[in-house]
Amino acid sequence: MKLITFTVPCYNSQEYMRHCIESLLKGGEEVEIIIVNDGSTDGTSMIAHEYEEKYPTVVRVVDKENGGHGSGVNVGVHNASGLYLKIVDSDDWLDEKALLTLLDKIREHLNAGNLPDLYICNYVYVHDSDHTAWVSDYKKQLNEGFVNWNKVGTFHFARTLMMHSLIYNTEKLREHYVELPEHTFYVDNIYAYAPIPYMRKAFYLNVNLYQYYIGRDGQSINIHTCMKRYEQQIKVQLIMCKAHKYDFLKTLPKGMKKYLFHDLHAVMMNTLMFTWGINTKERRRAARDMWKEIKRYDKKMYNLIRFRGYPLSVIYMPAFLRPKIMMFAYKIVARKYKLG
Repeated sequence: MKLITFTVPCYNSQEYMRHCIESLLKGGEEVEIIIVNDGSTDGTSMIAHEYEEKYPTVVRVVDKENGGHGSGVNVGVHNASGLYLKIVDSDDWLDEKALLTLLDKIREHLNAGNLPDLYICNYVYVHDSDHTAWVSDYKKQLNEGFVNWNKVGTFHFARTLMMHSLIYNTEKLREHYVELPEHTFYVDNIYAYAPIPYMRKAFYLNVNLYQYYIGRDGQSINIHTCMKRYEQQIKVQLIMCKAHKYDFLKTLPKGMKKYLFHDLHAVMMNTLMFTWGINTKERRRAARDMWKEIKRYDKKMYNLIRFRGYPLSVIYMPAFLRPKIMMFAYKIVARKYKLG
């Protein structure tokens, strides 16, 4: 039995994908690695098939037309045969010791007939510029072990459960999956939000599993890149707001409900930052249209996001002040985490 399927979406990844794949192979025969070649024009497909030929019982390759990161994730979700599913970007990697600890824990839960719907692990920002690392853990929000969703600690500011930290039960994920849009960045926000209400049985394993590389030019977390792609962030925000009705979220366990409302607010702050980071009529109109669409779909959700939480702090600022204030706030965060 394959305990975990790792899906690795790749686009022109020949320079760094080997490091990623080699780290996943440490899981041995208990893992499946699906390499999704997303229409690459370099040697990505050749390298992927090289691994498939060398490890035929572990590695599978899917060659497809270019559709973007979300398209690659969709392929992985629909083709995975492992008990659990983990997305690993081709320029990132997993820590070997943490991976083996996770596999041991899955095996333990499987033998006891007590499998969770979701495993949550830590991730690490690894900085290329100075070779330093910053660990993002959830020790203040979650006690290690099975999560009591009624007693979850407070998530502050931009702190959320990221795609890097989540290992979903494959069948549970498929049952409640929201298809990710093609040719769209920031879809990881949808992946880390939409299935959570159905993951009632979660387990927090306090290990630093995912190693998130920061340093490549044009990376999607760079603020100038983000502002260019503000329309894509708005698209993602709207999909998140429509994934669950406000009335449904209110029925969830207290801690889960509180966290999901926080997640929506945190992503909205990013959306407003990307959109209002440059003050133009076009961008102001795009923001107004977004609010109107949310209000049309679910007025209660609109009231929650617009009139409560972090977004309220910037919504009523004079338009000429927003870019300066939001760029200042971003620089503080970027300095702390060395986002670039």
